[in-house]
Amino acid sequence: MNRVRKIVSFVIFVPLAIMLIVLCVANREPVRLALNPFQPSDTVLSVTGPLFLMLFLALLVGMLIGAVGTWFAQGKYRKQARLEARAAIAREKQTGSAPAKPSTNAVALPGSRM
Repeated sequence: MNRVRKIVSFVIFVPLAIMLIVLCVANREPVRLALNPFQPSDTVLSVTGPLFLMLFLALLVGMLIGAVGTWFAQGKYRKQARLEARAAIAREKQTGSAPAKPSTNAVALPGSRM
């Protein structure tokens, strides 16, 4: 199974890496990103850089926004897990003992090791 995973990841990631390298080489010329929609010719609110860098930055920003959105959306599940963990610890303290240990006089089943 581990070998199959390595082959599949190789088949996916090598062509993806080749495509990214070709994208970077083909889009090296500088482009200007204007951040002022009302006066695009205004150079104060503009950034100049290679197109592939702009694309990678846009991808990175999108991934970060998605990660933050997912983090906040799943907050209720993390809170529920914390509350359940605290309740389990409180129940364990209330009983005053650890979970029951298996008895030592148990009969072994055929084919099992003791």
